[in-house]
Amino acid sequence: MTSNCPSCGTPTEEGGAFCSKCGARVGISTAESGIPPPSVPGNPIWYQNFYRIRKKVVAITNQYWIENADGSILGYSKQKLIRIKEDIRVFADDSMSEELFRIRQDQVVDMWGTFGVIDSVTEAVVGKIRRQALRSGVHKDEYLLLNAHGQTVGKLAERSRRGLMRKYMPGGVLVPEQLVVEFQGRQVAEIKQQFKIIGDIWEVDCSRIPAQFDRRILLSAMLLMGMIERDRK
Repeated sequence: MTSNCPSCGTPTEEGGAFCSKCGARVGISTAESGIPPPSVPGNPIWYQNFYRIRKKVVAITNQYWIENADGSILGYSKQKLIRIKEDIRVFADDSMSEELFRIRQDQVVDMWGTFGVIDSVTEAVVGKIRRQALRSGVHKDEYLLLNAHGQTVGKLAERSRRGLMRKYMPGGVLVPEQLVVEFQGRQVAEIKQQFKIIGDIWEVDCSRIPAQFDRRILLSAMLLMGMIERDRK
């Protein structure tokens, strides 16, 4: 016997505790599940349908702005110059006076690279990102997107042909990345990197991503792509 998820309507198996698509707890309302709907005041910027991540060109460390479709600044992040494990903070602007959320690596030695996405106000883990080390190292960049309960709800993966070109072709680093975002094996978005000799710009249309999915998880994956994956190449 199946029922429908109260948050996204996906059929769920009897006895299951959480929805396999959006991660909401089955059998309770959206409000009780801890997944704020996009219409709730106070959560406007993390449930939008378009984001751009833009790198500061002249900087000693990696620095990125998060923008909306109009180019308005939603967040700013500066990678630490010296670090034992990644602890990336995202602020409201480059004054760094208001911290919004952070991306924290779970273990110092972790070849798989698991990163928690944490709300800075509540200290709640809103989701996690797990780097698929073997694939990302030799074939194509690939990350798993996990919900707050640690369940895999999606995947972010580079297109195979482009990944091979960038890794092994002379001058391949100049080939813009294109990454497909999948939920339940279905493509729901594509992250596109703009061609730049200097700088780094990533854009994503989230209009087909489940409305209840916290975009901070996806934005964190994009920041990791810019700050960590690009440095490995």
